[in-house]
Amino acid sequence: MKIYTKTGDKGSTSLFGGTRVAKHHIRINAYGTVDELNSWLGLLRDQELDLHSREQLIATQDKLFTVGAILATDPEKAQLKSGKERLNIPLINIADVEQLENEIDMMNETLPQMTHFILPGGHTIVSYCHIARTICRRAERMVSLLHENEPVDLMVLTYLNRLSDYLFVLARKLSNDLKANEIKWIPENKG
Repeated sequence: MKIYTKTGDKGSTSLFGGTRVAKHHIRINAYGTVDELNSWLGLLRDQELDLHSREQLIATQDKLFTVGAILATDPEKAQLKSGKERLNIPLINIADVEQLENEIDMMNETLPQMTHFILPGGHTIVSYCHIARTICRRAERMVSLLHENEPVDLMVLTYLNRLSDYLFVLARKLSNDLKANEIKWIPENKG
């Protein structure tokens, strides 16, 4: 299999199902942002993390490939596993969202209560996690925009929303593990 096909040399690409769209199409932006997020999670996973967090990130990267496949599929030409299969694209389901919620709850039990917004940073690993969180939020915004124009499985939006929550709490956990200073955002009162 050749990596280059030359079919996109004029600014278009194919979705699963064969439909050609412009490379700047919102669908391409949506799954491209999910791919960017996945790459940042790979960088985060490559840091010195506890085994459980590393395994969770691998599982999340796998789910993000599923999200990308869902977003890269022309909804007019392909049905997902919930219906008659034409393309073998798995679904994101409530169990995937609940798994993230369970991880969030488990981490929150060990963290001090949050009383203020926190400035991102404190340690390089924590910063990578915050970058991934903001890219996740951008992916969520892109998918939301796509959904306004073409229907998207709402579990994709739910999963991305919960994943950004997970990444925020993971950043706090990593700050705690690394004894990094969490700097609270306290607005100046300039009356």
